Formats: sequence, C-alpha cells, structure tokens
Amino acid sequence: MILILNCGSQSIKWKVYNEKLKLVKQGKREVFITEEFENILSDELGKIAEDITLVGHRVVHGGEFTKPIKITAEVLEDLEKISHLAPLHNPYNILGVKTAQKIFINIPNIAVFDTEFFSNLPEIAYTYALPEKFKFKRYGFHGTSHEYVAKKSAEMLKKPFNKLKIITCHLGGGSSITAIKNGKVIDTSMGFTPQEGLVMMTRPGNIDAGIVLEFAKEFGAEEAGKILNKESGMKGICGESEFLKILEKAKSGDKKAKLAFDIFVYSIQKYIGAYFAILGGCDILVFTGSIGVGNPKTRNSVCKGLDILKKTKIIAIESNEELAIAEKIIKIK
Repeated sequence: MILILNCGSQSIKWKVYNEKLKLVKQGKREVFITEEFENILSDELGKIAEDITLVGHRVVHGGEFTKPIKITAEVLEDLEKISHLAPLHNPYNILGVKTAQKIFINIPNIAVFDTEFFSNLPEIAYTYALPEKFKFKRYGFHGTSHEYVAKKSAEMLKKPFNKLKIITCHLGGGSSITAIKNGKVIDTSMGFTPQEGLVMMTRPGNIDAGIVLEFAKEFGAEEAGKILNKESGMKGICGESEFLKILEKAKSGDKKAKLAFDIFVYSIQKYIGAYFAILGGCDILVFTGSIGVGNPKTRNSVCKGLDILKKTKIIAIESNEELAIAEKIIKIK
C-alpha cells in the first residue's frame, strides 16, 4: 500500500491507497503538534502500517529538484538548506519525511514537489529583472493542485487538455493562480517563494520591495520575515486569519473585514484579467482550494463584472493532491 503525507504548519493530512490507487484509509489533524506526530501517525494507521510499501510526501519548495525523487540523506540535506524559502511549509514537510523514515524502516520515501508543474515555465515568465549574477527565478507553487484540477476540468468537459486555455485559481490559506495553454504552464502568480502574487490569509502577496527594505532596516531580516509570513495579508488588514470568520464579520457590517475580503477578491480579478490577456482568451476558469470550492460568495464576487468571462466555463473542483502524488510515485520503487 502507498501512504501519502501532506504536512503543514497547522495540520497533517494523510491517505493510504492500494496498488490500484483505490483509497483505503484517510485522516486529518487540524492542529499540528510536532512532538506528537509519530504517535498520531502510528495510532491512526494501526494494523495497516505493516502493509505500507511506499511513502510519498508533498514538499512545497523543491529548489532545483524538478521531478519526484527518492529521499536520501543527501536529498534531505539539500531540502533543509532551502527550508527558509517556504517557512510555513518545508520544515513540516521535512518533519513528515523524518518521522516516516523512523516508522517505516527501509521503505522508499518519495518527495513530490509543488514546483514540479512549473519547471518548464517560459524564460519570459520565470526571469526576474535583476542583474544576471543573481540566480533568482520564479518557481511557482501549488503545482500538484493546479495540474490535477486543470486536467480534471478538461476531462469533465470531455475536451483535450492540450487544446485548451485554462486559468486555475487555488484559493486557501495560501493562494495562487496559474495560466495554462495547450497543456503547458505559461505563467503563475507565486514566485521565488510562496510570498509573491495574490493577497493571502497571512501573506501580503505582491508588495513594493521598498517596504521589505524598510521592514528589514527597522526590525531585522528575521522579524521582517515573520511580519510578511504570519502577520500580513487579510490578517494584517482585519486582524482575523480564518476566512469563514472574515466572511461572517463582513456580513455583519465589520468594515475592516469587508475591506480585507474586497482586496482579496480584487487581487484575484487582476490576475485573471492579466492571464486572460496573455492566453488570448480562456476556455475554463477553475476554482479549487478550501476557499475556492467553499462558500460560493467568493467565486461569485470574483466573477462579478468580469465580462471577459462570458464565453468561459467556470468550474469549482475539489483538489486531490494526495491522489495526484500517488499517481506520480506508484511506479517508483
């Protein structure tokens, strides 16, 4: 059987599939307490732990890794070196790997990267306008989710994936948008780190680099990073970091909550407009992620007034990153 681990800063999700990729068991814990992770996993899996022959891991930032890879000590060391580039994700992804290696001794652990789907971005999209000696580039994130729902949308409409123009919106605690043309990604909103792009729950998205410099001068790099990763975005505007609570407050007349929601929607609309332009139209607009497939108010608000979408099929699809990861690694032993 195949165990897939999707570990984050505030939750752990896991699914077990048989050799035919049929779901056998799944679970989720909302609050992630690192000291209890090993016990949680052992207790939840129970007797089927003995039947696990392969473990797959979602890893958000893959750096220069572009394909699923067996996790050796060297690979793990390389991933730890770039953990600071995705501080809300990679440290917990790596913790999941180390825990699985302790429980499932001598069983292959495979990393599948959020960045993989974007590894062939066009040069015009991945290049930053910086001196050439600085090797920064756009990596993109949520790739497993974007790829899964894009292909699923084509399948639902019974149209060939490689002949469609698709915009996928992964909206959750972290949010990103991707433009796909004829089966290939041509642009995505997140960049060198998951900081860039849309306004998110606790991250500001696109921000004047001068503000970052001012933060670094006043508070130091570490504190600046904390502000940008954990205290900004919608939380920075209205003080709330749970989307449903923001909707409730906005509905009850809270002006700051309404402003946070409106800014979030506005940032999505701007990207949809931009990607519609570079794609030369859009056949399918897909919403996914906990917010994207949740309360329809968000989707309706995003699409309201966007007359360019008149001929676009708009779909909400629940992503299944764990199944997508299992599909990628099943042949790797």
